[in-house]
Amino acid sequence: MTKQKSDMEPIPTLFDKSRPGRTGGRYPEPSGSAERYLPASELREDLPLTELSEVDVTRHFTLLSQRNYGIDMGLYPLGSCTMKHNPRLNERIAAMPAFSELHPSQPSATCQGALQIIFELQNALAEIGGMDAVTLQPAAGAQGEMTGLLLIRAYHRHRNDPKRTEMLVPDSAHGTNPATANLVGLKIVKIPSNSRGRVDVDAVRAAVGPNTAGMMMTNPNTLGLFEDQIEEIAGIVHSAGGLMYCDGANMNAIVGIARPGDMGFDVMHFNLHKTFSTPHGGGGPGCGAVAVKEVLKPFLPVPYAKETEDGTLEWAADLKHSIGRLHGTSGNFAVMLRAYTYIRSLGPDGLRAVAENAVLNANYIRVGVEKTYPVAYPETCMHEFVASASELKKARGIRTLDIAKRLMDYGYHPPTVYFPLIVPEALMIEPTETETRETLDAFIDALNKIAEEDPVLVHSAPHTMPVTRVDEVEAAKRLDVRWMPPADE
Repeated sequence: MTKQKSDMEPIPTLFDKSRPGRTGGRYPEPSGSAERYLPASELREDLPLTELSEVDVTRHFTLLSQRNYGIDMGLYPLGSCTMKHNPRLNERIAAMPAFSELHPSQPSATCQGALQIIFELQNALAEIGGMDAVTLQPAAGAQGEMTGLLLIRAYHRHRNDPKRTEMLVPDSAHGTNPATANLVGLKIVKIPSNSRGRVDVDAVRAAVGPNTAGMMMTNPNTLGLFEDQIEEIAGIVHSAGGLMYCDGANMNAIVGIARPGDMGFDVMHFNLHKTFSTPHGGGGPGCGAVAVKEVLKPFLPVPYAKETEDGTLEWAADLKHSIGRLHGTSGNFAVMLRAYTYIRSLGPDGLRAVAENAVLNANYIRVGVEKTYPVAYPETCMHEFVASASELKKARGIRTLDIAKRLMDYGYHPPTVYFPLIVPEALMIEPTETETRETLDAFIDALNKIAEEDPVLVHSAPHTMPVTRVDEVEAAKRLDVRWMPPADE
């Protein structure tokens, strides 16, 4: 299924390195038999645990890390993912024993400092989003989306209007938008984009009605374009009795400059692990904080940090129509700490500079590559843009996938590819605000060089990775993520 390069041999597994009796420490022999601690039905003798020294384990994972790629190694231009540098200050704060050794169930009186940070973060995000209240419980952006739609659904049901089961979703939306709407039992009504890459206002007007629960939008949208008719769209949806939901995945383009609440949105989620800098490779950790206007506050999850009359803080659960709890605790506190540190260290002017530089960097790359990779909607973009390799494919047979693989040989993580689906051979590029001009120039140069290379070379890339191309269809059908001992053992 994969072909290993001869100059970079496979790394033996920990099971291959395991030797009977080898250990990383000394432990006393257990007193008595195992039956003292476990029922006989739960005992087993064939658990294939590895036996290794500490240095074996350390070297194994260090070597694996050197074959991986991360934001600390180079540009990570994943469109829509905002893979920015994570300031070490944030990491130091999150690792402080005063925070890292807290227990989520300890009495509020013993963790007033942590509650103060959570309380202030709730207020800061409400201000940044132009909203009135915030929950920090959702563990990721997708759960934040689900929370927002559950709030909208609860709002309509509380008003005794259960027939509102339709959610309008643009055709350029993140895939989680229609998936989330379906998950909470709403019918998806797809809204097409117009010739400018924005939501078609006339299509919205034709789609709304007595069954409209709301509309999900991202602004700027997934094509990297600001929805400049957002106020008109919000007015149409509100006039029909629906609510507006903002997917906050692209807040890095407008943070400190524009607020979704001022655009007409009633509820939004933030990706604290994107906009406000927390490492989020590998699926977590995250925090999909949700901010709402006053009309939705009674339905927010509980508990939330609340200031009492005597000035102390407590976990409150006094929202009469709350949708309940979404997280085993109050949320991912370490992510909140990083976001709080990021916001406080930058301040209003610093947050605005984040967006300004993110937009500048994206447009710099756009101009540098658009002659080779025409941009789907050729105008000034926001923090990201979507180019296309369609012409290159027609002229030289080089596809977007080939370009992505070849970029690895130049030392770059590929951008998002083949998304959004409405752009053929899409390359979705987001450099963020943290890259230097030299890095941007080198990336532009790599993209332009690939377009001129021998197609045979590009088709067979990458050439410097420990694993070359896989048969993706076979890999999907025969997914292998579990180690099993060889058949002859």
